[in-house]
Amino acid sequence: MSEPSSAQGPGPAAMDRYAVAGNPVAHSRSPDIHAAFARETGQVLTYERLLCPLDAFEATVRAFAAAGGRGCNVTVPFKFEAASLASRLTPRATLAGAVNVLRFDADGWLGDNTDGAGLVSDLQRNAGRPLAGLRMLLIGAGGASAGVLGSLVAARPAEIHIVNRSPDKALALVASHQAFADHHGVRLRSGGLDQTDGRYDVVINGTSSSLSGAGLPLPQPDRLVLAAGGVAVDMMYGKPAQGFLRWAADQGGPSACLRDGLGMLVEQAVESFELWRGVRPDSAPVLAELRRQVEAAC
Repeated sequence: MSEPSSAQGPGPAAMDRYAVAGNPVAHSRSPDIHAAFARETGQVLTYERLLCPLDAFEATVRAFAAAGGRGCNVTVPFKFEAASLASRLTPRATLAGAVNVLRFDADGWLGDNTDGAGLVSDLQRNAGRPLAGLRMLLIGAGGASAGVLGSLVAARPAEIHIVNRSPDKALALVASHQAFADHHGVRLRSGGLDQTDGRYDVVINGTSSSLSGAGLPLPQPDRLVLAAGGVAVDMMYGKPAQGFLRWAADQGGPSACLRDGLGMLVEQAVESFELWRGVRPDSAPVLAELRRQVEAAC
């Protein structure tokens, strides 16, 4: 783990610079989160939004690093591309094949994936819902699902069933994690969106359906999928997640645990901040304030 930089001169130009890189990126709450973490831990830094043209992600990030950037978070649609820019990957980034945080070390860039750790931390610590021994449905097989699957497996549920519009992509995701799952005693299965099997203790929406306002990504909305009192998570947060969460409330009843992706966002940021600065901030006050802001906007 690197130590916090000592490059903290008297003016803004001397501050360590970080950013979130993506397209779109104007909506990102990451600058607010990391500014709050910096105040809490006494770190001196700036954190900005870095809009990357779809065909110029690498050039944009390299220019930011050359201008003094120390690291960046990576959001859609560049997480797979970001992995190719790192000269070293953490084990969880290697397993995911996708990167959501880069650290610009002098001897080569380090790539990590903190999404899964953020999701599991939010569910098990913030929501108080242990995942061990449960039956899970993960909807989607893109970068979001790839980023969290390893951490979900490490939490040792009994089974994770991955379904996707293109079943072959779900099958490929299972294959890339099979040895890891076998080591942890977790059964992995794959299939199409119409191949859910009974009711699951945990249902996670890892697709982008919420961004388009589609809500539930499954083709049969009346089919019982979430167990009564189960856990439902949409990786999006705020208004986009509400359609999926309303469906989950109908499925799981009054005792269901409903989570949007806000807690995951804050908890993965904790992991990123620690990777960059060598100190671990407390997520609770930041998450509480961000939740208040998001709910007011809804």
